[in-house]
Amino acid sequence: MIDDIKADAEKHMKKSLDALSASFNKIRTGRAHPAILDSVHVNYYGQDTPLKQVASVNVEDNRTLTISPWEKQLIPTIEKAIMASDLGLNPATSGDLIRVPMPMLTEETRREMVKQAKADAEHARVSIRNARRDANNDLKDLEKEKEITEDDQRRGEDEIQKLTDRYIADVDKTLKAKEDDLMAI
Repeated sequence: MIDDIKADAEKHMKKSLDALSASFNKIRTGRAHPAILDSVHVNYYGQDTPLKQVASVNVEDNRTLTISPWEKQLIPTIEKAIMASDLGLNPATSGDLIRVPMPMLTEETRREMVKQAKADAEHARVSIRNARRDANNDLKDLEKEKEITEDDQRRGEDEIQKLTDRYIADVDKTLKAKEDDLMAI
């Protein structure tokens, strides 16, 4: 039972870390990376479809993404979808290819993005701590119902705390890497 609770807590903590990585992918650095456009959805035959399902997104150089739609008539729709997203990108069409140049980041913009990254990291930490709290409550309930001993409860709480510490350290490490990436010129 304790192992089930621990496994469930670890699953929730891993999901929090994955969500943090996904939100960090949306924060653009100065470099071109296809994951920046993961949140862009295109109206494709009446359906909201992710951009990567209707086009190929590639890195042309450090500062430019190229998008090759599978169907040529999608070019204006893709351009509108990119401009409508909150990414601050301005696509330019040349023939059947869309180029998306990455604008240079100012110092102020970088600092705002670091603030956003810190907020996302704190949200992940809170989520991890909530998973710890839920697991500890489950252990206390089992002890109250006399399904486990008090020593087993303490041992389980210690294991869950070690798990929490490891995931919080992973969040901090990921945040540090993102901060370094954002502040690099």
